Amino acid sequence: MTDSNALDPEDRKIVTLARSARARNGVPEGAAVRDETGRTYVAGTVDLASLKLSALQTAVAMAVASGAKSLEAAAVVTDAESASEEDRAAVRDLGGAKTPVLVAGPDGTVRTTVTAG
Repeated sequence: MTDSNALDPEDRKIVTLARSARARNGVPEGAAVRDETGRTYVAGTVDLASLKLSALQTAVAMAVASGAKSLEAAAVVTDAESASEEDRAAVRDLGGAKTPVLVAGPDGTVRTTVTAG
């Protein structure tokens, strides 16, 4: 477990935004990503009959749709113990294999940090 207070302030910010998205929208996961210019994109799980995306996939898609060229970091707030391979692949596609993915529980405590690769 990572001490959330020991996180870089910008990383703590994306964890907080991800947690807020999860709570505000009443969805299983919330996520946030930070692009190469410092802009953040926040999303929740999408669960429609015709479209299903995890929160992290949605946040990456929002970054791409807004013109982001790469990612500095990603965060997901979830009940799961780690980021799924699909989530890490989405981050890797835009940010590269070394992009950190912070995985936090619903209380915002970062459980682990993995790389997208």
